[in-house]
Amino acid sequence: MTPIQTQHVVLDREGSGPRVCDDMTVEVALSLMAGARVDHLVLCDGDEQRTGLVTRAGLAVLRDSAAYTDRLRLRDVLRLAG
Repeated sequence: MTPIQTQHVVLDREGSGPRVCDDMTVEVALSLMAGARVDHLVLCDGDEQRTGLVTRAGLAVLRDSAAYTDRLRLRDVLRLAG
């Protein structure tokens, strides 16, 4: 059995959705969104500065693409999209 890492999640100050660290993997993010019943996450860096936003639909499309690996981090998703 693989140990589960604790992920830092807080509500965005502007009320625009849950804020998560951008080093979270795509799989964990999709699981979190399903459990929280939200369609997007606000990404933050290690200094709690907003770095972007990802949607459940966008991550699902990425997961089905050839570019996907199970180690892909949300910060890498922003680089692929940019």
